[in-house]
Amino acid sequence: MATVNPKVNVARDFIDHHVYQAENNTQALTDHNVMSTHSAHLAKPEHPIVGDRVIEGDGTSADAWQNWQGLHDLPRLDIAKSFPPQQRVCVFAPHPDDEILGCGGLLQRLAANGNPIVLVHVTNGTQSHPDSQIYPPRLLDTIRPQESLAALEVLGIAQQVTCMSLALTDGDVFNQKYQFYKKLAALIQPGDILITPFVHDGHPDHEATGQVVAAFAKQHQLACYQVLIWAWHWAKPADSRIPWHCALRVDLTPEQLQRKTEAIACFKSQITVDESTGNPPILSAQTIARISQPWEVYLYEPQS
Repeated sequence: MATVNPKVNVARDFIDHHVYQAENNTQALTDHNVMSTHSAHLAKPEHPIVGDRVIEGDGTSADAWQNWQGLHDLPRLDIAKSFPPQQRVCVFAPHPDDEILGCGGLLQRLAANGNPIVLVHVTNGTQSHPDSQIYPPRLLDTIRPQESLAALEVLGIAQQVTCMSLALTDGDVFNQKYQFYKKLAALIQPGDILITPFVHDGHPDHEATGQVVAAFAKQHQLACYQVLIWAWHWAKPADSRIPWHCALRVDLTPEQLQRKTEAIACFKSQITVDESTGNPPILSAQTIARISQPWEVYLYEPQS
């Protein structure tokens, strides 16, 4: 396969520099108004990776997002213009299900638009159920990719999607960013359009994925769209930690939303109680409601 950069011995300082740039370029977008939000969070101890973007409790309600006029006023993403037919799109999912939670609508639009799609599972999500007898890592290594394939079938796009796994360690992507970056060099082709979670999405694996993919895109002048997934949980309407001024909205038809909702239901391991531990579903009812809206939001800035 032709590659943008076939070298796999990328120096660590080079990768660090561009991952740092990806994170701080997004941070710079919010510097003009982030201080007030930061001050409000000073009293809370911050997570070493995600800072104050912590996923805890029920999160912001779906109603709160529905009622925020700013979300309705976002410019719409022009699929035909931004994703020329036949141009390959690579979607990076930190875990099998993130591609549907974040991009279930856009994936349908891209397939209808004629774009070849490569779905890259960064990890196989094997650590989602600690101490579980029902879902131990060795079973999840198979179950979760199979759930993803079933979800693509429900969306009606499985024939247009090529799936692959980078097999990085679930929950530890940040510590594997060098290996991750080198794998991208053997995967990405010139002209690919990249879709990745928001570099500040709130889950450490999501943020690591976003930062590495965005850094690679910047280095190789590739279009890169960052999708909001867990940000809907920790953020509030008009939250200054999200650069809304570069946000684009994708509207889903009732039929597309129905298929996305049915596709989410394919992830049985994530939406049911673990009877062996008594732990609640990974994806709570609130989380599913929040992500099952007739829109998706992507952050995009043209490469300079």
